[in-house]
Amino acid sequence: MTLPQMQPMAYQGGVEPMQVDAPPEDNDNSNEEEFYIVRNPTLDLETYANSYKSLARLHRLMFIATHCPSMRVEALKMAIQYVMGTYNVTLYQQLHKKLQESIGSNATTNLPDVAGGGAQSTSQDIPAFDIHWVESKSKKAALKLEKLDTDLKNYKSNSIKESIRRGHDDLGDHYLDCGDLSNALKCYSRARDYCTSGKHVVNMCLNVIKVSVYLKNWSHVLSFINKAEATPDFSEVHGKDSSNQTIMTRLKCAAGLAHLATKMYKAAAKQFLQANLDHCDFPELLSPNNVAMYGGLCALATYDRNELKKNVIFSSSFKLFLELEPQLRDIIFKFYESKYASCLKLLDEIKENLLLDMYIAPHVNTLYSQIRNRALIQYFSPYLSADMRKMASALNTSVHALEDELMQLILDGQIQARIDSHNKILYAKDADQRSTTFERSIMMGQEYQRRTRMLILRSAMLKNHIHVKSLQRDSGQGEETSVTPGNSSSGGVDVV
Repeated sequence: MTLPQMQPMAYQGGVEPMQVDAPPEDNDNSNEEEFYIVRNPTLDLETYANSYKSLARLHRLMFIATHCPSMRVEALKMAIQYVMGTYNVTLYQQLHKKLQESIGSNATTNLPDVAGGGAQSTSQDIPAFDIHWVESKSKKAALKLEKLDTDLKNYKSNSIKESIRRGHDDLGDHYLDCGDLSNALKCYSRARDYCTSGKHVVNMCLNVIKVSVYLKNWSHVLSFINKAEATPDFSEVHGKDSSNQTIMTRLKCAAGLAHLATKMYKAAAKQFLQANLDHCDFPELLSPNNVAMYGGLCALATYDRNELKKNVIFSSSFKLFLELEPQLRDIIFKFYESKYASCLKLLDEIKENLLLDMYIAPHVNTLYSQIRNRALIQYFSPYLSADMRKMASALNTSVHALEDELMQLILDGQIQARIDSHNKILYAKDADQRSTTFERSIMMGQEYQRRTRMLILRSAMLKNHIHVKSLQRDSGQGEETSVTPGNSSSGGVDVV
């Protein structure tokens, strides 16, 4: 029996001048396609899911179901329960199909499901596929779409800008509730031509940003963040109003996500660190705990000691976020205190939970590698030589693995050193400071000479009134440039 699927009614309104490319772009995040399994997470699934709304909750639960067998059934059940409060019939069918496959897989392999207490007991608790709900929701969605479309036509015939803007927003909300992201993005974008205040423009930008994040269209996200921040009415009062602080925090969080997705980790850290906990209310995308984790890890991977101290540890605003994630706070403090073994051990403890977060999971290995490399660099920086056996002990690794890591850092130019592989000693390269100082002095002298010659030339041109005149627009194409000689008394030299 073929399950009926909702067919969204085509939008009947007039064609608007703005065209939107809805499909998500390729961000060259190859790790996103990598499949892995998380065996022993310590995540409280219900608390985690309740931190999000709309498609953010559904997408995150589906991501957990894909990568964590022990939580798969429970995550799918929670997603089905939540999606039944929307018009997203297609996703409801997909979730039920995945749930049936998961139950069948558990029964075939006789593997007990940890979350549900076994395949047999879980099969008794799974919700049955409700064909009547599918048919009812499909009809209601079509009727609501028809009503909203009719209302919008009436608003356009009356030429009431505010009503037309709200009509586009209502249509966008409905499409989003149905899971039709492409049409939702188009409707939200069309509202731009009917905005009558800066507040309306910012609201339109936030709607487009939200859908663009769901589509993973990160260039679109950054583009509309810039539009929102450049809105005159918003930028003038920004920081004075509580609602504007909330909007600014939302924009910073969205920008941080976009930079994280495009592997610009330092830029992502900068954006997340500017968020304000008291105004961090964006459950459609992320939670305050996410801001703490994303910002903290990106800062740890890219900031030097001074930046980490100033922008993270002594930051009065971000310190409040770190209180939400005590383990991350301990990791950052131990890293700053050069207790690298404890720091790396704590990082390993939270790794499995991070691999269940759909936005940071593709970057966990890269961030961990950068944090570890930074630890190695900072550990060795005060010394002229270091015993690799002691280094391995301090960094909780083997001498052989440490030697491989150091070799790669030396080849990349991140550590100026050489390895005595026989005696297992790392020697810093003895740079000739005297020669280096002379080289820098010569380069500075050459730059000074170049700038002086440029100033003398400019002064001579001004003194002799030499200037260049552009050709007349109506002049012939074949007219040649002529130079009229002159001197300072007769007005100088004109180049025509």
